[in-house]
Amino acid sequence: MKKIIINLFLFICVVEFSNTNYAFAQSSKKLIHDGNQKYEEKKFGDAEIDYKKSINTKENAFIGNYNLGNAYYQQGKFDQAKQQFETASELKSANKEELSKSYHNLGNTLIKNKKYEESVQAFKQALKLNPKDNDTRYNLAYAQSMLQQQQQQKQDGDKNQDKKDQKDQQKENKKQEQQKQQEQKQEQSKEEQAKKESQPRKDKISKEDAEKILQALNNDEKKTQKKLNVKEGSKIQIEKEW
Repeated sequence: MKKIIINLFLFICVVEFSNTNYAFAQSSKKLIHDGNQKYEEKKFGDAEIDYKKSINTKENAFIGNYNLGNAYYQQGKFDQAKQQFETASELKSANKEELSKSYHNLGNTLIKNKKYEESVQAFKQALKLNPKDNDTRYNLAYAQSMLQQQQQQKQDGDKNQDKKDQKDQQKENKKQEQQKQQEQKQEQSKEEQAKKESQPRKDKISKEDAEKILQALNNDEKKTQKKLNVKEGSKIQIEKEW
């Protein structure tokens, strides 16, 4: 991470100044100085407090916001760091070199959040302001590489999702077809059952009962035949009349 350190020189003021802005400026520089010392000692939380106090003085606004972004970054507070670097980049009081550093660190923060497309744009903006910054050029190439990987993974993920959706649709179609066939079978079974019920009912008899009925019919037929048979008597001779 690129950071800005303000070196303070102690000196004896013989003349008293009543200008409150000057007093605020001194207070702001001291807070930034204290914050930088704590930052170097890796006490990033304590440095954060000093940088915030410095911003409240409304003096050295760019350095306060920029260094606060660095303190957030070192603590893994990437969303807050992003906000601070964006704020620093929008300050009109900053020069090109300062703005370039701000965009550079903004790009680094965006990489941490895997927002590679946005980080590429941040590094490009930094290079416009400082084309000779090789660190930014290297980070831009890295961000572009990660962006390509991210896009490729997304494409592969979309393809896999399409295949999964297609398989799921095929399973659903097969399930619906099976259900349709089952309903057709059930409907056909109902129609056949209704057809059977509409036909005249035929009572079934046992084989033994059938034989008895047949025997009874034969007996009745014999009796009837016996009644019809007439015995023949002696023949009557008819004499001729001469």
